[in-house]
Amino acid sequence: MRKVLVPTDFSENAFNALKYACQIFKYEKCEFFILHAYADEVYAIDVKNERLVLEEIKDKCYQEVLLGLQLITEQIKEYSPNPRHIFKTVPAFETLVDAVNDLVNQENMDIVLMGTRGGTNDRKITFGSNALRVLKFVNCPVLTIPEEYKYYPPKEVLFPTNYLIPYKRRELKLLCELTGSYRSTIHVLYINAERKLSLRQEDNQKFMKECLQKPNLVFETMAIEDKSMAISKYIVHKDIDMLVIVNSRHSYVDEMLYESTIDKLGLHIKIPFLVLQNLAR
Repeated sequence: MRKVLVPTDFSENAFNALKYACQIFKYEKCEFFILHAYADEVYAIDVKNERLVLEEIKDKCYQEVLLGLQLITEQIKEYSPNPRHIFKTVPAFETLVDAVNDLVNQENMDIVLMGTRGGTNDRKITFGSNALRVLKFVNCPVLTIPEEYKYYPPKEVLFPTNYLIPYKRRELKLLCELTGSYRSTIHVLYINAERKLSLRQEDNQKFMKECLQKPNLVFETMAIEDKSMAISKYIVHKDIDMLVIVNSRHSYVDEMLYESTIDKLGLHIKIPFLVLQNLAR
């Protein structure tokens, strides 16, 4: 059974991501864990170092979170009464990243799915602070859904790669099953002026082919120096439905997220963005 973790801040954007999760996994048996981490909300209230007051606020917040999670569960079951899907709620007195990582490890989650922005919804940025922290620091594949994105099957998927990363079989399997259900085409894009692959790159490409047998694979090369701009152009010209990148040192996602290249160039991703983590679990 697929295990999907969906963090929520009770915003419309978060609920939209949950609806997308139900749609994209509609053919699979899934356990959805709806998580709200509320430690920051409690500590943000000035209690002048009064422990008793803090505990009272913590208890009150916990009860409010329980009610909020119950309401979301009722709403999502009404939206998607899928007998293959089970919903569980998780209130956590932790920071978001700690809560997500703890649950990922406890339940051996397959994927985290969340909105690119939450309740603050600053339209000047591509990713909100919470989404950015989860993308960077959570040891699990993370799929982010843009604000107000309407579900559309991921028929055309872009996977930029330098072929230098030793991919994780489990995460490529996730991508294979996700895209295989929709008979998707994965555009594997190598962005480099040097078109000749090294032996290591050839081996990594071969491993990718072995793991991604269900979708149709198309291998292409672009000789453009600015990788983020190349990705942006490809998304538009090929009408891409989902962007997939592996998070690792010296990978494209490292450049895009850690240097904020997306926002500097005005590349606002308007399609689902799946980040695979090159980490053992």
